[in-house]
Amino acid sequence: MPVSGRPDAQMWLAISAAALTTALTVVSFWLSFEALHDLATAHRLQGERAWAWPATIDTFIAIGELLILRASLMRRVDWWAIALTAAGSLGSIVLNIFSVGVSDDPLDYVVAAVPPVAALLAFGVLMRQVHDYLLSRQEPVTAPPMPVSAPVTPSVQAEEPEDVEEADEAPEVTEEPEPVKEPEKPSEPLTPREQTDQIVRDLYDSLGNRRPGTRHIRQALADAQLPNSDGTCREARKRVEMAEPHLKSLPDAIAA
Repeated sequence: MPVSGRPDAQMWLAISAAALTTALTVVSFWLSFEALHDLATAHRLQGERAWAWPATIDTFIAIGELLILRASLMRRVDWWAIALTAAGSLGSIVLNIFSVGVSDDPLDYVVAAVPPVAALLAFGVLMRQVHDYLLSRQEPVTAPPMPVSAPVTPSVQAEEPEDVEEADEAPEVTEEPEPVKEPEKPSEPLTPREQTDQIVRDLYDSLGNRRPGTRHIRQALADAQLPNSDGTCREARKRVEMAEPHLKSLPDAIAA
């Protein structure tokens, strides 16, 4: 029976998730802008100024999320980015609730708070997807191998035969010197990408001829102190199965 292409299905699922997340982000920000626009209109701002005023609140969310994404790719924590995101989110939620005014129905405040909360969560999910995509495209930086000097072997000298003391005695046979072996050239160290592929290929054998899942690969790469994001795991498994196509037909290993 032919095996369906799993990479194609995963790609379309990722594209669909990104499209839906983008649509949710746009709708959430639009609803939040509408509420803040009404609040600005009610407090002496009209026309273009009333539409520009919400950007002074909600734009902090976008700036903070982008800086958090940048810091994540650099493997560090940016507290300024977190503070900007928190300030923009809290300010947008509070002002959206204030735009309702005095109401006896608590659901009015819930409806007003949903758009800014949804905008924060949707934009965070979108930045997470961008992070995984960019991380899967990064090539590991390898340091040039250090030159290794070949070991020096001492020259083998032939032993001189001993002088014959008596003419009647048979001449002694001297041992032939062993041939000098050339030193073996040291093998070049594997690059991080080759180490990753080797670890993923060994998982097929260690799991009993089963296809490892993302969790198996991530744990193995983490133990080897190598990059272990979901995108890196999927790309490594794809390279291994392209080199050995029969591995695709193996049953999936059950994640512990």
